[in-house]
Amino acid sequence: MKVLVPVKRVVDYNVKVRVKSDNTGVDIANVKMSMNPFDEIAVEEAVRLKEKGVATEVIAVSCGVQQCQETLRTAMAIGADRAILVQTDEELQPLAVAKLLKALVDKEQPGLVILGKQAIDDDCNQTGQMLAALADLPQATFASKVEVADGKAKVTREVDGGLETLEVSLPAVVTTDLRLNEPRYVTLPNIMKAKKKQLDTVKPEDLGVDVKPRLKTLKVTEPAKRGAGVKVPDVATLVQKLKTEAKVI
Repeated sequence: MKVLVPVKRVVDYNVKVRVKSDNTGVDIANVKMSMNPFDEIAVEEAVRLKEKGVATEVIAVSCGVQQCQETLRTAMAIGADRAILVQTDEELQPLAVAKLLKALVDKEQPGLVILGKQAIDDDCNQTGQMLAALADLPQATFASKVEVADGKAKVTREVDGGLETLEVSLPAVVTTDLRLNEPRYVTLPNIMKAKKKQLDTVKPEDLGVDVKPRLKTLKVTEPAKRGAGVKVPDVATLVQKLKTEAKVI
């Protein structure tokens, strides 16, 4: 069984994000970039499935600029067997990425697509669901545990009231949550081995997909700074301020 793992290159989660002076977007010049943490969990889960003998091949996929090759090399250092880069300089939105992934699913015919539930840059939480709809595949989102056997995947997911367990027939789409696993530390020998693994590059046109943005970002601003707190002499004053100033009661 092939496992397809889409991964995204994002600003590293340790970096303080800064907005451009003209408010057109986030400044990524000279900023450390890395793999989206949720996607890293997805790669780890796919590699664990291969180590258990459930999967035969793990294919990492990334869509974006040429520098996404570094993210794919990291995925291969974790344990992916090969990688595919869909190279484009266009701003990619979730629907465009889902269409590109659908074209690759048709081409590669994986038994399972596993990806992060959302990216930490746009927080859209849409790509997995859109891919499942476009490819007409069953889906299980926010997985905190995945078991694959007998052509089915049993997925435990966290919901507001506790845990929910779903069973889906393969092929299927699974999106990962934080508690699914803890990705392994990438060792230097594995980084060196990853440099020799196969990395194919295709263009969106080769897959017959139009990736032009459908949404336009008008303005990006930093959140407003919190105002200073005030001390109140007694509970009556606190209640009065909550009523008249904060207007929360």
